Amino acid sequence: MNQPSSRPLPRLVIAGLSGDAGKTLVSVGLALLLRDRGVPVRGFKKGPDYIDAAWLTWATGEPARNLDTWLMGPDLARAAFVEQGIDDGVNLIEGNRGIFDGGDAKGTHSTAELAKLLQAPVILVVNATKVTRTAVACVLGCQALDPDVRFAGVVLNQVSGPRHEQVLREAIESTCELPVVGAVPRAESQTLLPGRHLGLLTPEEHAVKDVLEAELRGLLGQAIDVDRLVAIAQQAPRLEAHAFEAELARSVGRELGRPRRGDSGPVTIGYLLDSAFTFYYPENLEALEAAGATLVPISAMADSELPRELDALYIGGGFPETHAAALTANTGFLRSIRHAVGGGLPVYAECGGLMLLSQAIWWQQRKYPMAGVLPFDVEMMTSPQGHGYTQLVVDGPNPFFESGASIRGHEFHYSHVLNGAGTVPTSCNVVRGTGCFPGRDGVVVNQAFACYTHVHALATPEWAAGVVAAARRYHATTRRSDTQ
Repeated sequence: MNQPSSRPLPRLVIAGLSGDAGKTLVSVGLALLLRDRGVPVRGFKKGPDYIDAAWLTWATGEPARNLDTWLMGPDLARAAFVEQGIDDGVNLIEGNRGIFDGGDAKGTHSTAELAKLLQAPVILVVNATKVTRTAVACVLGCQALDPDVRFAGVVLNQVSGPRHEQVLREAIESTCELPVVGAVPRAESQTLLPGRHLGLLTPEEHAVKDVLEAELRGLLGQAIDVDRLVAIAQQAPRLEAHAFEAELARSVGRELGRPRRGDSGPVTIGYLLDSAFTFYYPENLEALEAAGATLVPISAMADSELPRELDALYIGGGFPETHAAALTANTGFLRSIRHAVGGGLPVYAECGGLMLLSQAIWWQQRKYPMAGVLPFDVEMMTSPQGHGYTQLVVDGPNPFFESGASIRGHEFHYSHVLNGAGTVPTSCNVVRGTGCFPGRDGVVVNQAFACYTHVHALATPEWAAGVVAAARRYHATTRRSDTQ
């Protein structure tokens, strides 16, 4: 009887006691140090997150992948890791929030549960600001709360000096029996991963990444025991591959690469990609290509109009509000979007894309006209208007999803719709989340669909098939009219 093959997949989970513990700093810095040593590295981010994943992509030089057990289910999340991980280097999995936080009071979808699912050793990042032996209680509490989590080391962050480090190191190692594998000194530089609403500044908007890279190497180069971390990663048990790959095929094979409703043939799908629009899961773009699309990146600020050969347009999220003046100034591009929607071009817009399609964005008490496709304005607020996982049920006409489809996604937006509740056609009932209007999401105008929910192609495989099918219908209709 054939035994399932297995892979070593050397791996580490970088976890923290809370948000802002320093997980991204340690993960990104470690990735740079590994590459300096010629060690291949791949990045993964636990949970739904575009910005931390983008920094992991920058640091590793390879697309970072998201692993989300709520969106994908545990089997598919594990399958995605096995498929995308590497055997000849280190796989870094950055956690989110506190290690045991996730979904409910039991932490069902926490970083700890993901670590157990992947049988991965955990490196716990501890923010040491104004604390010494009390940190031991925090680490001991983590060890005691779930003995099945394999804690393999501690990285101290925001250490104020040699004596502070010495006391912390001695206290943790003697009591918790865990090695302190790093002690990162307090960093005052503002070029180190500055934050704002929605989290960190994106790599595309960081003006001095070369300075950042040098500072990260300088800060962490002597602070992190890279050799020991590599050794810990290599001690992770092998993972069986066949069963996981089969799960991945079962989950997405019915949709990816298979046209619906008898449609066939190549189509061209544009997607907005510039510093204003960066929120795209690599799996989403790959799924569109697997389903038969040729993708064309487009800049909403630099291009004067949409390419004429498009069969559909995908507008992801990002920060249109911080680029509102430049977007408003590009009147030809906004006009071309409005004209394309009027002509029936299928458009799928998420969050920032919804904002671009609106009449105007109100940001810092100023009004910035947008594409004018949707019959409402949006306003940026100072606190989140929707934050967390979402679940939608499709109950109305739209270009992309069949009635009755259940969509699991997530939202994180500071904007809200100013007007139009009850008068604007929507296609989705919000079972969980905020949406555009009370209990509703998925605004539909002609063949444009706009929502606050972000989808992940592995969690919602019918999404890619639906977008490509809509593009094929449009392609067939417009090409037929061109020849008549």
